[in-house]
Amino acid sequence: MYKNIVLAYDGSDTGQKALLDCSELAQWSHATLSLVAVMPFTMSMAAVEGNFYNPELEAREVQRFEAILADGLRRLADAGYTASGQLLKGESVEEITGYANKVQADLIVVGHKHLDSWAARWWRGSISGALIEHAPCSVLCVITR
Repeated sequence: MYKNIVLAYDGSDTGQKALLDCSELAQWSHATLSLVAVMPFTMSMAAVEGNFYNPELEAREVQRFEAILADGLRRLADAGYTASGQLLKGESVEEITGYANKVQADLIVVGHKHLDSWAARWWRGSISGALIEHAPCSVLCVITR
């Protein structure tokens, strides 16, 4: 079955549901589990493009995303699962697929929330849809409504 699972985790309710589903799947298949959080590149570069650099702003964002990652790892540990964690910086789909390639993942798990209106879907975009198009392996979308 699966030997190496990557879970893209953002701390949302959808992400927490994916975390639980993924951990059970990893245990069932005896797979290694890697938890990744992606800090958008725009967060770290926003100040630079305005011709000034604020390291405090970037440090706060790094801390926020590290806290999200630590929360996911803690939730897994509390449920009795072991996972490694990695904070990635950049565009979500590119970073997740790149990491999956690097660790030779055979499954990427991501949470997905159905949005009610076409405008909300258009405005927000779909990371899970883009992952399906670009992933080097299978993608499991854990859906919430």
